[in-house]
Amino acid sequence: MTFETNIFEQFDKKWALLSAGTAEDFNTMTISWGGMGTLWHKPVVTVYVRDSRYTYEYMENNEYFTVSFYPQEYKKTLGVLGTKSGREMDKIHESGLTPKDVLESVTFEEAEVTLVCRKLFKQELDVSQMPEDVAKTFYDGMAPHMMVIGEVVDIIR
Repeated sequence: MTFETNIFEQFDKKWALLSAGTAEDFNTMTISWGGMGTLWHKPVVTVYVRDSRYTYEYMENNEYFTVSFYPQEYKKTLGVLGTKSGREMDKIHESGLTPKDVLESVTFEEAEVTLVCRKLFKQELDVSQMPEDVAKTFYDGMAPHMMVIGEVVDIIR
């Protein structure tokens, strides 16, 4: 199981879709914060999601989630998926992406690569432990993100 990439650009420059649920009932959102590495001798992905996001509800109710990356031509689609809520509209249908079952979660046919993850750990970020400028810029009056770490159990290309 290998995935070769520039890890410092993968989330920030290419963005990703974070999805949870099953092909019959799921939600997805665009993320640009995340990391890949090793924890507890396991390959892991770390994602950051506010608990107010609809996708977070699906992450809470499912053991698996996916992080998928897309070719540049999907940047506009990912932008829409990051600004519209699945609570308010059928954003998947509007996106034109094709859902695909993977293990106990979902991804999309159009993905270049999908990391299938099993939840290992979650914790709310502690704003009091952040540098003041970071806390002010990203959390002034807003709820902190939940950090969710998942073990990468499969890589689908």
